[in-house]
Amino acid sequence: MRILVSNDDGYNAAGIEALVAALRPLGEVTVVAPETNCSAASNSLTLRRPLSVRQAANGFHYINGTPSDCVHVALTGLLGFKPDLLVSGINNGANMGDDTLYSGTVAAAMEGYLFGVPSMAFSLVDREWRNLDCAAQVAHELVVRFRDRPWNEPLLLNVNIPAVPYRDLAGFRTTRLGRRHPAEPVIRSTTPYGETVYWIGPVGRALDGGPETDFGALEAHAVSMTPLRADLTDHARTDAVARWMEAR
Repeated sequence: MRILVSNDDGYNAAGIEALVAALRPLGEVTVVAPETNCSAASNSLTLRRPLSVRQAANGFHYINGTPSDCVHVALTGLLGFKPDLLVSGINNGANMGDDTLYSGTVAAAMEGYLFGVPSMAFSLVDREWRNLDCAAQVAHELVVRFRDRPWNEPLLLNVNIPAVPYRDLAGFRTTRLGRRHPAEPVIRSTTPYGETVYWIGPVGRALDGGPETDFGALEAHAVSMTPLRADLTDHARTDAVARWMEAR
């Protein structure tokens, strides 16, 4: 099995090193990841400057671009083959609910999915890498399951893992995305030169976090597995929009 690995925390992040170590026994692993941290890069592609591909001493390839750039370059010219699976992560922090729209980790997996490659995104809820070994074991298990029971068609799976020891996991749940309250206000500060600047504020609290959501699963210390899609169409409202346009 040939596995392409990327992330958004950068090629030298602890999460991607743990992920690769967990996946290497399962097949041929190629890493193409950003040179620097690209958290919240979403699905952006770099179009106004050229991209450079370099290789680190450990064999990881890194690109001076976004997570989507890395997967796009890998699949359209760098690799020379189509991988059997794309795995993104392990992210430093959760990617749940509305946050998936901003996530570079999910975006890397989405780029693979758009090219017809089955893709998984892995995120560890804790931002201090606590129990990273648990997240790596979860990734290993799900990729083994994919190897033994491959999907009939490409799927994008967003996986969030509680920051607990593996023995304390409360199983695996298939979930839907929850929702958050709006983000907290921006944080205003002043530079030494007297210029007012703003920092994006913290994320909001969970608004929709029932047991069937990703928020609910993590609260129960269960691994959350949410299948995602790229179609943002609100199909339930297409008729309403048509009637609105036809009204006199």
